[in-house]
Amino acid sequence: MSKPLSDHDKKKQISVKGLAGVENVSDLKKNFNRHLHFTLVKDRNVSTKRDYYFALAHTVRDHLVGRWIRTQQHYYEKDPKRVYYLSLEFYMGRTLQNTMVNLALENACDEATYQLGLDMEELQEMEEDAGLGNGGLGRLAACFLDSMASLGLAAYGYGIRYEFGIFNQKISNGWQVEEADDWLRYGNPWEKARPEYMRPVHFYGRTEHHPDGVKWVDTQVVLALPYDTPVPGYRNNIVNTMRLWSAKAPCDFNLKDFNVGGYIQAVLDRNLAENISRVLYPNDNFFEGKELRLKQEYFVVAATLQDIIRRFKVSKFGSRDIVRTDFNTLPDKVAIQLNDTHPALAIPELMRVLVDEEKLTWEKAWDICTRTCAYTNHTVLPEALERWPIDLFQSLLPRHLEIIYEINRRHMERVASLYPGDVDRMRRMSLIEEDGQKRVNMAHLCIVGSHAVNGVARIHSDILKATIFKDFFEMDPKKFQNKTNGITPRRWLVMCNPGLAEVIAERIGEDFIRDLDQLQKLRNFVNDEAFIRDIAKVKQENKLKFAVHLEEHYKVKINPNSMFDLQVKRIHEYKRQLLNCLHIITFYNRIRKEPNKQWTPRTIMIGGKAAPGYHTAKMIIRLITAIGEVVNNDPVVGDRLKVIFLENYRVTLAEKVIPASDLSEQISTAGTEASGTGNMKFMLNGALTIGTMDGANVEMAEEAGDDNFFIFGMRVEDVEAMDARGYNASEFYNRIPELKQAMDQISGGFFSPKQPDLFKDIVNMLMHNDRFKVFADYEEYIKCQDKVSALYKKPKEWTKKVILNIAGSGKFSSDRTISQYAREIWGVEPSLEKISAPDDPN
Repeated sequence: MSKPLSDHDKKKQISVKGLAGVENVSDLKKNFNRHLHFTLVKDRNVSTKRDYYFALAHTVRDHLVGRWIRTQQHYYEKDPKRVYYLSLEFYMGRTLQNTMVNLALENACDEATYQLGLDMEELQEMEEDAGLGNGGLGRLAACFLDSMASLGLAAYGYGIRYEFGIFNQKISNGWQVEEADDWLRYGNPWEKARPEYMRPVHFYGRTEHHPDGVKWVDTQVVLALPYDTPVPGYRNNIVNTMRLWSAKAPCDFNLKDFNVGGYIQAVLDRNLAENISRVLYPNDNFFEGKELRLKQEYFVVAATLQDIIRRFKVSKFGSRDIVRTDFNTLPDKVAIQLNDTHPALAIPELMRVLVDEEKLTWEKAWDICTRTCAYTNHTVLPEALERWPIDLFQSLLPRHLEIIYEINRRHMERVASLYPGDVDRMRRMSLIEEDGQKRVNMAHLCIVGSHAVNGVARIHSDILKATIFKDFFEMDPKKFQNKTNGITPRRWLVMCNPGLAEVIAERIGEDFIRDLDQLQKLRNFVNDEAFIRDIAKVKQENKLKFAVHLEEHYKVKINPNSMFDLQVKRIHEYKRQLLNCLHIITFYNRIRKEPNKQWTPRTIMIGGKAAPGYHTAKMIIRLITAIGEVVNNDPVVGDRLKVIFLENYRVTLAEKVIPASDLSEQISTAGTEASGTGNMKFMLNGALTIGTMDGANVEMAEEAGDDNFFIFGMRVEDVEAMDARGYNASEFYNRIPELKQAMDQISGGFFSPKQPDLFKDIVNMLMHNDRFKVFADYEEYIKCQDKVSALYKKPKEWTKKVILNIAGSGKFSSDRTISQYAREIWGVEPSLEKISAPDDPN
């Protein structure tokens, strides 16, 4: 296989990345050498590749810092309404290349490193992913930060600086093994510690009620130390801030024990406080009611609200004096967006601050609180909804429990007055669940305490109103909105697929990078032979490049002319990787049955992490690897079918694999995937989608045209009807011979000859308690896959559909999503205005 043109060579001829002349290359080289010798003070003369990466990162960061300071000055001068995006996850990936793209520095840096005898791609590979998220929710937050900066919003991301992010996944003998992600071990050149803004956060203790108000006393204190990371907008000189809190024990933490000789133990116990920011909980769409997790949720909220109020009071550059004392204007100057229920404690915490500390009346404080906060829901799966036990609350946050009880008392009064005598409705709508162990329902708290509640795709928002939040929707229909998710075109096109970005720019100019709707213009080229050829050529180059990557890392030779069929996302029953497995087995059986038939060759890749405690998900990974072991070593099949499990799927791997894929599998049971954003990345990068009418797939099919989408399976109403009459897996198993054969192979040990009953749990689940109805969609899925294979044999027709998909993906820019949040929830106006650069004399 001839090695394809590297991105390094390609960038030499790419305009979309900004020209090398934008920045004086010799200046960059000078700064690079300065950082190499003086910033990275070393006791040896030999530099490693990592040293070179750090020198380059610091050189690029220099260009951020002036813009960062200028941006903050700009905000203090203009005093705009500020947006605070609270999220327990920010899945940022790598920073270097994205920063260079947004500052138009990439070609200059490329040229400078080239002249220094270095390879920029190799240096970029030295950067650790900032994996402070599990999947969709955390990656969405990262795209939103990019868009908020690119749209000139005075916005701040707030979260936790986890010492260990999402675990690194190793596959050992076919099983997932977790390793700690020590992403900070070499330091992080993009962050700046800000000890001057350290804040105390209180836990435990008790409350005292006095005539002049309530005091929360005898608490344990943990300090929150902020680390700031710059977030550059796209070529507008605006640099916003992501502030992540790290937990520190106060100096006197437990040192009173010193008097009884427990000094060593007292110092060791400081770890207990600092554990709060130690590790990200690795669960996606699953609630784990651990005390440490509740501590994390309160920690980020308490520290952030102190910061928000401090900034509100002194909003004048360089001022430490209080400028504002009247909290009535808080909702005009502050918008707080809760990314799912994890930061829900912002509501009782804001009430505590306003009532207990600032001495506002309850009514006034509540009005301010609800006008300031808004809530985004990300899931309808019952196991994902946060419901915290009352006794845990009572011990950890006694004052907040009192406040939640009071919020609930007033809320129940309102429900009773609107629906007199409807006791069942009161039970359903209460913030406190009484059946079994008493719990606080955090989603209910968010709805009651916010002025806006949104789902993340049209179908998801409709499901919220019709099912889990139906009572709340009937009571306050104006509160409920939809904001379909989006992705940033900077990272997910310009940066990860420069070849495609260039081909598009040659036809319609470069404005699509800021206004993705301009991709509509590509419809005019759908019959243009040269354009069809260019699009196909870029895809083939990306596939060759990824095939080389697979050969290097997986020691498996794959056919680069085969269809690259991808399903990459967290491993979860509802995402139905098992349905994909059944298709693989069926296709495999067909090839073996008719080995001389002209089959469309496929390389099927599945990637994703399973939560460490999620047994079924781990078994699904083992099944995929077992199927791969059999299929990939069968000489009858040859290179017509290969199955690869992509190890340690993360942002950086996504940036490599998505541009190379032909087919995107989005096959969740209708009504279970809130939106999906991976589906959008594939569409933008020229893959066709096979999917159910679920999440954002519905809107994607609308934009691309149903004919350019492979849609199959039950709709939401079909799933509901099946639930009503009862789903019987064995009826499908007995009726469909190919399904029966595949299941018998799994249960009979065909894929695990040494342990014939290895997959008995999976077989048992699929046959007897499959909530996600894999068999019900099997037949249609296989037929749909046959259509995919038939079309792939007609490259020109396939590529035309690819062009129409790219042309239809404009709606799925996070710029559009954020513009809607800004105008319809936060009450601020996005702007494409460019502020002056620090070296601009104006």
